[in-house]
Amino acid sequence: MSKQPKGTNRPAYASDTTLVNAGRDPQRFDGFVNVPVVRGSTVLSPTVHDLEHHTGRYSYGRRGNPSLEALETALAEFEGGAGVVLTPSGLSAVSTALLSVLEAGDHLLMVDTAYAPTRRVCNEVLRRFGIETTYYDPLIGDGIAALFRPNTRAIFMESPGSQSFEMQDVPAIVAAAATADIVTLIDNTWATPLYFRPHAFGVDFSIQAGTKYIGGHSDLNLGTISANERYYKRLRTTHGDLGLTVAPEDAFLAARGLRTLSVRLARHQQSALTVARWLAGRPEVKQVLHPALPEAPGHAIWARDFTGASGLFSVVLKPAAKPSVDAFLDSLALFGLGYSWGGFESLAIPFDCSTSRTATRWAPGGPTVRLHIGLEDPADLIADLEQGLRHLAPLAAPDLGK
Repeated sequence: MSKQPKGTNRPAYASDTTLVNAGRDPQRFDGFVNVPVVRGSTVLSPTVHDLEHHTGRYSYGRRGNPSLEALETALAEFEGGAGVVLTPSGLSAVSTALLSVLEAGDHLLMVDTAYAPTRRVCNEVLRRFGIETTYYDPLIGDGIAALFRPNTRAIFMESPGSQSFEMQDVPAIVAAAATADIVTLIDNTWATPLYFRPHAFGVDFSIQAGTKYIGGHSDLNLGTISANERYYKRLRTTHGDLGLTVAPEDAFLAARGLRTLSVRLARHQQSALTVARWLAGRPEVKQVLHPALPEAPGHAIWARDFTGASGLFSVVLKPAAKPSVDAFLDSLALFGLGYSWGGFESLAIPFDCSTSRTATRWAPGGPTVRLHIGLEDPADLIADLEQGLRHLAPLAAPDLGK
């Protein structure tokens, strides 16, 4: 159920109903069901008093307009936090959230499965500001308390990891953080609040790359940050001080995508599970990394904390030479070779986490490929993968007699 937003008389609706109705006020716009695209920087005031005291609903385009406000309001109700701010990308959402709680001399605990650009924010930007980062094993659970220092200020999580799909014990980490008054943040792009609600588990900041499933059509870049009552004002202040805003056209597209998120994500989930189960039975496949599969690592945590899964998962192939893996991927007709995910289209990329891990070792025992299952018919996707797998030539076993 959705949390009732402050200052309204709206009852707490089911998530599907919230996604359709939150942030809309048709009577404010002459009955049009969608909030229009409002472009503008200058906002006029009727008097000097109104200008100086900011009595109007808006004061300057960068500080908000009806298009942005509608999306923020809808997302705040969806997330169940105190409020949401929008940023130009998922990465900027991560950096803005971190900068709103960290200061020089602070210590950050960052999950070792973090998105590579997030690691660069930690290793380059935060380091220059005198903030130290320690990477931790995503499977550490309440053992994270052993890494706490007197200056540990924040813990950043991502569950599951967006390439290797380790599931984090979020409740255990949040409970440990609470004993030391440490801020908790999570990248929740994979599940969205439809299938995992971070604030309900006590997480202070819920972050999404709205580029992915909120937009849903691979035609915008967007980041969203939801904060609880304790941290929202500080987040809003940092966001404003950094001069961040998003284009009204992108806000409009994201709000439109939000209305269909539930039906799209249900289809992504169903199709991805169909493809994942088929891949699990293939002789070329060593392991399927999909938390919703009972045999997958982390399934127990997924089943305990999540109400669904999205379209993204990874596959560990049996040992094969890179040219064979490349030939497999190059032969695919329905899977585009491209970064990002969450759109209507299916995607595939090869990846190797071994060079970016510092707290853990990535050695899956074979080449790894990440798949995003789009909205195509899964039977067609399976047929495409089947023809592609024929290009895989397994590595010959070494001749131990020589």
